[in-house]
Amino acid sequence: MSSVNDLLTDVRLPLMARIRQNFPDVRLRDPVASLREQFLDPAVRTLVCPGMSIAITAGSRGIDVYVPLLCELIRLLKKAGAQPFIIPAMGSHGRASAEGQQAILSAYGITEETVGAPIRSSMEVVKVDTSCSGEPVWVDRCAWEADGIVLFNRIKPHTGFRGDYESGLVKMAAIGLGKQKGAETVHAGGPTQMGSRVKEFGVRAIQASNVLFGVATVEDFYDRICDIRLLTKKEILAEEPMLLEKAKTLMPSIPFKDLDVLIVDRIGKNISGPGMDPNITHTYLPGAPIPQVLRDQRARQVVVLDLTDETRGAAMGIGMADITTKRLFEKMDLEATYYNCITSGAWHSGKIPMMFDNDRLAIQAAVHLSAGNKGDHLRMVRIQDTLHLGEIWVSQALLTEAVSSPRIQMIEDLQPYSFDADGNLREWQ
Repeated sequence: MSSVNDLLTDVRLPLMARIRQNFPDVRLRDPVASLREQFLDPAVRTLVCPGMSIAITAGSRGIDVYVPLLCELIRLLKKAGAQPFIIPAMGSHGRASAEGQQAILSAYGITEETVGAPIRSSMEVVKVDTSCSGEPVWVDRCAWEADGIVLFNRIKPHTGFRGDYESGLVKMAAIGLGKQKGAETVHAGGPTQMGSRVKEFGVRAIQASNVLFGVATVEDFYDRICDIRLLTKKEILAEEPMLLEKAKTLMPSIPFKDLDVLIVDRIGKNISGPGMDPNITHTYLPGAPIPQVLRDQRARQVVVLDLTDETRGAAMGIGMADITTKRLFEKMDLEATYYNCITSGAWHSGKIPMMFDNDRLAIQAAVHLSAGNKGDHLRMVRIQDTLHLGEIWVSQALLTEAVSSPRIQMIEDLQPYSFDADGNLREWQ
């Protein structure tokens, strides 16, 4: 690559300033106490009887206060005389294997020792119903054979479709509990049918199985829990759409349009299903039923530099970038990535973009390809990932626009990029 690298040597990078977006502080101060209080409400507490075996779903997304909430839920169920256990509910993630899915939970700190309950990881499913088109509705066998199921998930806008139920408890029932077979079945209708199929298969799975209640969380602009609800089986279907609407109002964003270059330090399944949330980056999959006005907000060049450790090599979403690094490519677990791509039908998501030896060359290539070297007029943003947008880096061309907003505060003045001896950006501080 030396000759290619020589082409980029003289590409000048703009100075960058670090800014803070001051979002409203609406976090829930003690979500564990709120869960405890709601569990003791007779509408929920009376659903649990002594001796019941109860399966609690745990997904592949990072949830704020995840382990403490699971610990408290398990403690409350045990105090009521029940025998709770955890089941991984994450479709085809973890190479669609029982061991791989348990390993994902372990990476979040969810183990039998930390939460005080066994983890029963299996890819076996049971057909519990049939859709209106004659397709099977699948549910994890361990959950199906338990006396009760507790659905636990975060409510937020989906990354590729719009509907009454997007990412949340109903999707957890349709795809998470359905394991690889359920995920593949729901995705089989393609992106334009995802909204209706998640609703149908999820509702049927909930109604056909022994769901007792759900634990739904909503997170604020800073990825912190601002609401937690314990919803009975009937309440899940009635109230999840309202929680989804609330979640939509709390989504952070990149406060600039018409970007030349967007740099994303890291992507991963713990950040978003497609690695980076396209509601923020506008890197939507082809065919997803998303308005063109949103697609047009995509930066001319999107650079992804690395994978999170928690994603364990699964690089869904890398195909929606234009440029990446050799470091990221070498971390990719192609089997885990392709398993997810094939199950979801999102084959574009696993394509390999142009890669360069280090961060500096990757960014220089993006600057060169975005529309020529614009120098100080280049509109560039750097983010850590799509969950953390409180602090971001912006180029000089965006600075006047940034500081004119009452919501934005500059915390580090314009400065050159800081690369280490290998040409990689220094870690986000």
